[in-house]
Amino acid sequence: MDLFQLTINTDTADAAALREENRRLRKVCQALMERVETESGADPAPYAAFERSVLLAEQVRERTDALHRTLDELSQVNTRLLAAKAEAEAANLSKTKFLAAVSHDLLQPLNAARLFASALETHSLPDASQALVGHIGRSLKDVEGLIGTLVDISRLDAGVLHADKAPFAVSTLLDALAEEYRQVAGVRGLALHYVPSSAMVESDLALLARVIRNFLSNAVRYTEQGRVLLGCRRRRNGLEITVGDTGPGIPEQQREAIFLEFRRANQPNGDHSRGLGLGLAIVDRISAMLEQPVSLASRPGVGALFSITVPYATAATPAGQSTHNTPLLDDTENPLSGCVIWVIDDDLAIIEGMQALLGSWGCRVRAAATASALEAASDGERPAVLLVDYHLGDHRETGIELAARLQRRYPGLAAVVITANHEAEIKRATREADMHCLLKPLKPLRLRMLLGTLLNKA
Repeated sequence: MDLFQLTINTDTADAAALREENRRLRKVCQALMERVETESGADPAPYAAFERSVLLAEQVRERTDALHRTLDELSQVNTRLLAAKAEAEAANLSKTKFLAAVSHDLLQPLNAARLFASALETHSLPDASQALVGHIGRSLKDVEGLIGTLVDISRLDAGVLHADKAPFAVSTLLDALAEEYRQVAGVRGLALHYVPSSAMVESDLALLARVIRNFLSNAVRYTEQGRVLLGCRRRRNGLEITVGDTGPGIPEQQREAIFLEFRRANQPNGDHSRGLGLGLAIVDRISAMLEQPVSLASRPGVGALFSITVPYATAATPAGQSTHNTPLLDDTENPLSGCVIWVIDDDLAIIEGMQALLGSWGCRVRAAATASALEAASDGERPAVLLVDYHLGDHRETGIELAARLQRRYPGLAAVVITANHEAEIKRATREADMHCLLKPLKPLRLRMLLGTLLNKA
């Protein structure tokens, strides 16, 4: 066999081997495909799972896009809501500032009117004139209450009214309230029974006074005959200050509603109810702010008992406050007689009203708009007590700063800062300066009792 023939035979053998190998591989591939199709279960086609996966992926993408669009819309809505909330808060704060400014301007002439009316009450007048003066005083007090209520509720809503808690003798608050409301109750033919307490408590004195005043005002307003009770009970968790009355009582179904705004108990005789129905709403909010709970017990036809529980003081008695009861003043023993009192206020009507009121109590009054003018007119006479307005006309210094300057010049000078601003910072600054703070419109009896305490200590 020649070389050419050998080559042909070799190529033929290789081709046959390749065909055999190709047949075998096709057979193996066919078997593998049959096995894949057999194990695919419900899906007869090997690409069914893949197609389903592609479809699910597309649905996920579409829903993700929709979710992103929804989140974008929610973000835009949230942004608009935040902007609206900020605008509403700004409007509320602006309203509060406006009411505070208006109330300050209104309280100035109202304060002067109260001073003049109180001074007039000390004069010897015919019975008919004395009755008219009493009506004027009560009407001014009603106006004061309405303005104070509107401003307080506005400031509570705006969250700008803050508590200034400090330890004090509860007698410094209750003695003055008892004496004031004993006279108010007497006008309506009611008796006020007061049980003093020597306990030391810790609270915001001005806010707590607002609560007790509301209790007493309601008790006197709704009680036709009988008496009103003001006293304290020592409890394990604090001192319970209680105001009770022998009025018509409050039905059980109304006991929650009366703490809502513009809601009052339905009484058979509503002639005395000239308020806005905000008193107990303010009490409820102040109670929550102070974290000092208010409670109510009542029996229809028998009377009602309102109370607030105040924690005992953990600190020592602060300077300028005593633990004993504030001495009540009478005609036989008047520590104010002949004492020198300086008054600094930039309102001429306030100065004249102070001179009339303090003069009727026997005080020697020196009043002016500035300290320099006051000292020039004093002829070297040393004052015992300084009454100074917090907001002075020149704005160069506050009443606290002016009082501190005069105290350095006149050691032993007692200072009382008077303001229509109820900010906690002012009350705190006054207390830290070892001074006293009174709010406008001044309550003459409260002022007189404070002056008596300061002069007795001196």
